[in-house]
Amino acid sequence: MSSTPSGTTGSGTPTGTGSAWAAGGTMFAGVLMIVTGIFGIIEGIVALANDEVYTHLGDYTFKFDLTAWGWIHLIIGILVLVAGAAILKGSEAGRIAGVALTCLYVIVHFMWLPYQPLWSIVAILVGVFVIWALCTDRSRPTRP
Repeated sequence: MSSTPSGTTGSGTPTGTGSAWAAGGTMFAGVLMIVTGIFGIIEGIVALANDEVYTHLGDYTFKFDLTAWGWIHLIIGILVLVAGAAILKGSEAGRIAGVALTCLYVIVHFMWLPYQPLWSIVAILVGVFVIWALCTDRSRPTRP
C-alpha cells in the first residue's frame, strides 16, 4: 500500500487532468502577460506620441487626457511584462504580482472602453483568463 495521497505521484506532484490544465494555463498566462504588456507599452507610446490617434466615443465618466492614459498604459504595460517574465521563471512573487497587476489591467481597460471598445473587451477577457489560471494552479508544493 502506498503512502502517497490519492491523485499524486511519489514526488508529490498532482496527476489529475485539472491540475495539468491549470499548470499549462499558468504557463500560457505568463506568455499572455508578456504579450499584453508589450501591447500596453505600444498603446502608451502611441497615446503619448499623438493625442489624435484615439477617438473618444461619446461622453464618459472617466475623462483623462490622452497623455495621462499614455503614461498609465505605459507603466502598467511594463509592470505586466515584468510580472509575466517572473511567472515564466516560476516565481511565487511573480504569480502574486501577476494576479494583482492583471486585476488593475482589467480595471484600466474597462475605463479605456470609450477609446478602444473591441480591444478593451478582448483585453478584459484575456485578463480574466490570466487571473483564473494564476489562482487555480496548485501544482507547486506548498511550504508548511
